[in-house]
Amino acid sequence: MCGKMAKSKFPGDLMEEVLTIYVRIGDSIEVKGNTGTARMLLFNGDAEGSGFKGKILSGGVDTQRQLKSDPLQLSARYILEGVDSAGKYCRLFIENQGVADTNGHIQKTKPTIITDSADLSWLETADLTGTIEPWEKGVIIHIFNNHFC
Repeated sequence: MCGKMAKSKFPGDLMEEVLTIYVRIGDSIEVKGNTGTARMLLFNGDAEGSGFKGKILSGGVDTQRQLKSDPLQLSARYILEGVDSAGKYCRLFIENQGVADTNGHIQKTKPTIITDSADLSWLETADLTGTIEPWEKGVIIHIFNNHFC
């Protein structure tokens, strides 16, 4: 599966961008304890790529946890609903995990995908990397295939 090649923000990275997800952040729920902080960010949004166009279904959540002695960790889970390149209705479950660097920024994430689309089933076994880009309404997630044509 070969689509749009994109130079990522990391030197030397040339990867195939397979999905762009526009995340609009909604409510935030937070707990601060003696050992750290946990927060859940609820979100919705839209997604597009060379083989998919759709939206984030209600219930998307980014769970962030930072223990006092550890870096910030995130695990976002959500389902996209839309149409694949064959024009067929489909859903994609995405779990995207990341760990902050020493400056508190998450440079790269590790997404995994489960889908009911025959055309997009290759995403379930692909070696994927994600990046997070600030956006005035939330963030933009770029998901890349590390092994392209």
